[in-house]
Amino acid sequence: MKKIIYSLLALGFSFYAMAQGNNYVQDYTKYPGLALTPPMGWNSWNKFACNVDENMIKQMADAMVSTGMAAAGYQFINIDDCWHGDRDAQGFIQPDAKRFPSGMKALADYVHSKGLKLGIYSDAGSQTCGGRPGSRGYEFQDALTYASWGIDYLKYDWCNTEGLKAEGAYKTITAALKKAGRPIVLSICEWGNDKPWEWGQTVGHLWRTTGDITNCFDCIKDHGTWKAFGTMPILDKQEGLRQYAGPGHWNDPDMLEVGNGKLTPGEDRAHFTMWAMIAAPLIAGNDLRSMSKETTEVLTNKEVIALNQDKLGIQGLRVSAQDGLEVWAKPLSNGDWAISFLNRSDKPQKVNFDWTKQKVYDDINKIDASFTTTTYTIKNLWDKNDKGKATTKKTFNAEVPSHDIIALRLTKSSR
Repeated sequence: MKKIIYSLLALGFSFYAMAQGNNYVQDYTKYPGLALTPPMGWNSWNKFACNVDENMIKQMADAMVSTGMAAAGYQFINIDDCWHGDRDAQGFIQPDAKRFPSGMKALADYVHSKGLKLGIYSDAGSQTCGGRPGSRGYEFQDALTYASWGIDYLKYDWCNTEGLKAEGAYKTITAALKKAGRPIVLSICEWGNDKPWEWGQTVGHLWRTTGDITNCFDCIKDHGTWKAFGTMPILDKQEGLRQYAGPGHWNDPDMLEVGNGKLTPGEDRAHFTMWAMIAAPLIAGNDLRSMSKETTEVLTNKEVIALNQDKLGIQGLRVSAQDGLEVWAKPLSNGDWAISFLNRSDKPQKVNFDWTKQKVYDDINKIDASFTTTTYTIKNLWDKNDKGKATTKKTFNAEVPSHDIIALRLTKSSR
């Protein structure tokens, strides 16, 4: 009898412990239903670094609307590092009062009044990369604060994270955001060191796959303790990652350098097109207030943006590479395909693409272009004069200038 009583007591204590423990179980999954296509917006870092203030952010929101970028699909105005002031006596973060005298809630209200969304930045460590207060130990307070301000997007960096493990740290902030109750897109900015593509799908909506981008076409800048990469080296680092991307969870090769002055017009086109082809977030990093006509035309090319925003959410694949000329393909909705010819070499390259002799097959999603049995109409997305009357019945002949690209959309016409 005593054995039965002791067993029942032990069982009761076990259930009590489990019940008590369940009071503290966190939901480590991201807010659902967000970023079903790659996020589109603007971020302050590439052009302005720490030089941010509320007037400039308001002007960027105005420019996003007046330049046609909002109409083209851009939504987010994201403030990167250095907006922070100190924490108050209770530990709640405050914006820098000199730079953001009206406060973040008022700024969010202004951005929302333009039909846009406001993003903000923090860090998993004790300090941000710019030396401002990080979120370590304050994750739940910060999430509540961001929700009360009306924030829509959080870029969460990885500086000063001594002893932390990335997956656990990002699960903590996503649990905090979930608990705060406001739908906030979480951008994991861990630089790819801990392979976030392997664990990030349930934790964040996008994850950086590399270190920082730098404003050049094909270079690597060594800063001693870290390196920054031009657009082509970053593109190469996406190899082997396409199976991890899809609606609500995206590989992020970092923000765009289009319009920042060091890339040629052709390099801007190539950079933008390839980010579209690989289903990358399209986060502009230039000064929207003073864009040239050429920059505006690149960033608002709706037909190229449509490749990026295709609802299938499939990341493109490299079909071939020879003498600096690469052929890339991306399956699209309704049986369409995107085909791009990227010229990374220092001289023009001729394209003679016989569709009937080319095999274009997505082995991850099991989608075959089947050029031998299917005819497609062809539209050149950077040629304003192309009316889309050519078909895959004839070899595609063209010349791609150095450091430039030709992007085609193929629409199924018959079998």
